[in-house]
Amino acid sequence: MAGYTLFFNQMSRALIASWAFAEVGVEPQLAMVEWENKPQALFDANPMGKIPTVIHHAADGDRVVSEAAAVCHYLAEMEAPALLPTDAEKADYYRWLFFAAGPVEAAVTNKAMGWEPKDARQEMTTGFGSFERVVDTLAGWFDSHAYVCGDRFTMADVYVGSAVDWGLRFGTMPARASLSAYVERLRGRDGYKASMGALGG
Repeated sequence: MAGYTLFFNQMSRALIASWAFAEVGVEPQLAMVEWENKPQALFDANPMGKIPTVIHHAADGDRVVSEAAAVCHYLAEMEAPALLPTDAEKADYYRWLFFAAGPVEAAVTNKAMGWEPKDARQEMTTGFGSFERVVDTLAGWFDSHAYVCGDRFTMADVYVGSAVDWGLRFGTMPARASLSAYVERLRGRDGYKASMGALGG
């Protein structure tokens, strides 16, 4: 039995977990998920029925990890410490990992669904401010940094990079020069090619 089970559908955020597995050099057992007929095992592991959901078949029993950002970091903790941040990198690593999971995800999703804050009061309430501020902030970081933690790829780049890659690929994020250059660096990685590369160029 594989050490991990990944509930998977190629047209989902489970691709982020697939990339993370590729980066740590571990091949999970895939449990395929059909949108209209999700397996009971998925709901047993994650009552929301969301993917990615990962089951780590550890020596002390099964452990369930969901939420793509958490899956990425967990896999680095368990399998590839070199992809974790050094003490000096932790502030940038956690800042941008959670910025992508929070403000970026919310801003992009709300805009795609046709809703954006109408005034300063709503911007204060939403937590992400505005779509433009989110994109400006993200692009500004990559104006002067090759990766989340500077010159070195870490597991945070799998999650942050997936958000940017998908945003540029599907037109939900503007193709700022720094964001496009960041994605091109990521697309050259073997782990990306083995997983996200299935989406095409």
